[in-house]
Amino acid sequence: QVQLVESGGGLVQAGGSLRLSCAASGRTFNTYAMGWFRQRPGKEREFVAAVTWSGGGTLYAESVKGRFTISRDNANNTVYMQMNSLKPEDTAVYFCAAGATAPIMKNLRVDYWGQGTQVTVSS
Repeated sequence: QVQLVESGGGLVQAGGSLRLSCAASGRTFNTYAMGWFRQRPGKEREFVAAVTWSGGGTLYAESVKGRFTISRDNANNTVYMQMNSLKPEDTAVYFCAAGATAPIMKNLRVDYWGQGTQVTVSS
């Protein structure tokens, strides 16, 4: 069992930055790929980024490539997402998730979800 708690969301102006954190409980954290997803108002949940269990491989949605960076700290059971050059269309609830592999998570196949954290980007 893995429990995930996100933090770091908030209100930021367009062009600004935020760093999301996801603290995981459970001794098996470093056996899971980890990912970030988002749900924009009136839209379905979508994949944003994923990182392999080792941290050595990453995947990104085209819409965030070059602006967002996912990373993990297995010693502290935490995954991060640095978000730069934020745009109003990045406004969403962002969810942390754990899954078997990063490519599988790209298809929203995950084992555990966090509760989400709101990110609002003003124009």
